[in-house]
Amino acid sequence: MFFIDTIELQGLGNRHYLAGGQNTAVAVDPPRDVDQVLAAAARRGVRITHVVETHVHNDYITGGLELARLTGAAYLVPAGAHVSFTRVPVADGDTVTVDDGLTLRAVATPGHTPHHTAYVLQENDVPVAAFTGGSLLIGTVGRPDLVEPRLTERLARAQHASAHRLAAELPDETSVLPTHGFGSFCSSAQAEGDATTIGREKTVNAALTTDVDSFVADLLAGLDDIPAYYAHMGPANAGGPAPVDLTPPAVADSASIAARLAAGEWVVDLRNRVAFAEGHVAGTFNFEVDGQLATYLAWMIPWGKPVTLLAESPEQLAAAQRELVRVGIDRPAAAATGTPRAWAADGGALASFPRSTFAGLAENGTDGVVVLDVRRASERAAGYIDGSVHIPIHELHKRLGEVPAGPVWVHCGGGMRAGIGASLLDAAGRDVVAVDDGFDSAVAAGLPVVTA
Repeated sequence: MFFIDTIELQGLGNRHYLAGGQNTAVAVDPPRDVDQVLAAAARRGVRITHVVETHVHNDYITGGLELARLTGAAYLVPAGAHVSFTRVPVADGDTVTVDDGLTLRAVATPGHTPHHTAYVLQENDVPVAAFTGGSLLIGTVGRPDLVEPRLTERLARAQHASAHRLAAELPDETSVLPTHGFGSFCSSAQAEGDATTIGREKTVNAALTTDVDSFVADLLAGLDDIPAYYAHMGPANAGGPAPVDLTPPAVADSASIAARLAAGEWVVDLRNRVAFAEGHVAGTFNFEVDGQLATYLAWMIPWGKPVTLLAESPEQLAAAQRELVRVGIDRPAAAATGTPRAWAADGGALASFPRSTFAGLAENGTDGVVVLDVRRASERAAGYIDGSVHIPIHELHKRLGEVPAGPVWVHCGGGMRAGIGASLLDAAGRDVVAVDDGFDSAVAAGLPVVTA
């Protein structure tokens, strides 16, 4: 008998796995905060003997090196990956014993990266699951454009070939367990569904239902923006990430918060967007801890810039720290917990701005206001409000000067990014309204939506 436990990181859109038998187990693509993996092993009563990486990751910092150090496990990394630490290089066809009757076989699956390797879990030599990393995902594949622009088309073709190899070599009932594809920008597209098999992918995955030329053309045409922080993840992983420090940061009082704001540092309010709009320290930015905090803060903040976190509770602060270390924002400069009243210098007045819906925008009318769309270009291509200004949220902090004069109604696809955008505009002194609504409501509200 074997088990497979899934460790899901919803904020980054990734899954990590612990698989094993009665006594020992293997960890696959572990997150940087390895205590979760250790806790999963403790619950199972197993010892981690192997830690494996499918590839050098671009969207998060791995905990593989630290987990191997803590457990004494063998650290398996694809042989073609250029890393600066000691590891066990893995080549196509290599096998390791996980537990009695349970083996793991390496399968070269280039495409997401040149060295990408999937791992097939076999019980008594029968494949039962494939840990496919950024290769074959649920209904799609990992994007091929994160390594080097000149390699993108070649890697896209390799993705097609790798998907076909897995489909040819594995039984239809084999579970497909990818690392990416649950909201991660490492996925070339977002697919529906929570679980899949080789047999299902043969019927729904374009990599397995489309000829290679059509597949590559469609894949390359559909690639989305790359988060800026990805540029720092690969080198950090190749160099060997340091252990994490999740102890509380230095405490920030109201005077130090004011000083940090005056110095141009980022002070981030982690509360939900409704509470932030109702009252916040002027100049602070709103990145909800329950939103995609790590993705959007790491994407937007100038890399290495000090960040101070403001949270409702120690628990909220701890959750944010955990999210941020996963993308290399290791130690906040300072932090405070409590309420905005306590954070405002000398008991000063709090800033606020109104929230509305697309129906509210329609009732107000678009004449005399700026409708700012902060969605990505791929989202806007499916439809947009006529006359709206488009600046994707991840570019807004650098392009605030391009927002035309007048009151700004800022919207996204659901409300979270509009909240971020509204906070940036508010900090810049603009008159802003956050449209906290799903974009599907724009048409129902009677707004003039242009579609392709």
